[in-house]
Amino acid sequence: MTPEQPANPWLSWQYVQDNSDEILRYLGEHVTLTLQAIAIALVVAIPLAALAHAWPRLAGPLVATTGVLYTIPSLALFAVVYPFIRDRRTTVLLGLVLYALLLLVRNTLVGLRGVDPAVTDAARGLGYGRWRMLFTVELPNALPAVITGLRLASVSTVALVTVGVVIGYGGLGQLMFRGFTSGYHAQIMTATLLCLALGLTIDLVLYLVGRLVTPWSRAAVSAR
Repeated sequence: MTPEQPANPWLSWQYVQDNSDEILRYLGEHVTLTLQAIAIALVVAIPLAALAHAWPRLAGPLVATTGVLYTIPSLALFAVVYPFIRDRRTTVLLGLVLYALLLLVRNTLVGLRGVDPAVTDAARGLGYGRWRMLFTVELPNALPAVITGLRLASVSTVALVTVGVVIGYGGLGQLMFRGFTSGYHAQIMTATLLCLALGLTIDLVLYLVGRLVTPWSRAAVSAR
C-alpha cells in the first residue's frame, strides 16, 4: 500500500489563521507599493500630458516613449535596474511608476483633447489665458478620462507588484513564489485571492471617487 498523501487544499482557513502576521505584512507591502506608485505616476503624468496638449509636437514623442517603456518585460526591467539602484523597494517602485505612465499620460491627453470646443471658446471670450484655461476649464473637464486611466493603471499595478519577487520584494508575490516552490496550494490561492480583492477594491474606490468629483457626467448620462 502506498502511504496516504498529506492534505493539500487550495483553500485553507487554518493556513490563514496560522500565518496571519506574515500575510498581513505582505499585503501591507503590496498596498503601499501600489498606492505610492500610482500617486507618483499621476503627479508626473498630468504635467507631461498638459505640456503635450499645450504643445502638440510633444504628444507623439511623449506617448511613444511611454509606450516603449511599457513594452519592456517587467522581469527584465527589475533585474537590470536593481544592480544600479541597489535597493529592492526603490527598484520595484520605479518600475511600477514607469509602467503606469503610459496609461495615465494617454488617458489624460485624450481627456484634454476631448473637451468641448464650445467650452474653450467661451473661456477665451471671457479673457482666459492659456494656462488659466488649462487648469480651470480643460483639466476639470478631462477628469472622467483621467479617472479611467487611473483605474486601469491601478489594477495593472496591483498585478505587476507580484513580479517584484524576482529581486525579493514583491508583496503578495512572495507568498505566491513560496507556494509554487513548495507546491502548497493554499499559499498560492490565498495570495491570488488577496490580489484580486485588492484590485477590485481600489477600482471600486476610484470609481466612486470619479462619480463624486464629476457630478456633471452623471447628469449628462441621466439626461440621455
